[in-house]
Amino acid sequence: MRRRLSLTSSVIFLAALIGLGWAGPAGAEEKSYYSPIIFVDREKGFIMISDSGAVFGVEVPPEARPHLDKLPSSGLIDIVVEIRPGNAPLVKRWKIAAGESACKIFDGKTCK
Repeated sequence: MRRRLSLTSSVIFLAALIGLGWAGPAGAEEKSYYSPIIFVDREKGFIMISDSGAVFGVEVPPEARPHLDKLPSSGLIDIVVEIRPGNAPLVKRWKIAAGESACKIFDGKTCK
C-alpha cells in the first residue's frame, strides 16, 4: 500500500512538472491605447498619453526617437505598448488617427 501511494504521488509530481514546463514563459503583454497626444518629450524619449482619466508616459524605443518631432500636438494616436512591470510601457507601434504627420504609421522599425 505504501509503495502504491509513493508511485501515485510520484506520477502526480511528474505530471505537474511536465505541465509547468510545457506552459513555458509567458510572452510580453501588449496593450493598445487610443489617446490624444498630450506631450512629447523628445530629449527623454517619452510620449504622454491618457487613458480613463489617467495621464502617463510611454517610453519610445531608439528606432522611433528620430520620428518624435513628426508627431502632431494634440493629435490622436492609436498606440500599442509592451507592458513592463516596474518600468514605463514601451512603444511597439503607432498609427496617427487625427492630425497631420510625416510619420502616420510606425511599425516598430520604420515610419510610413
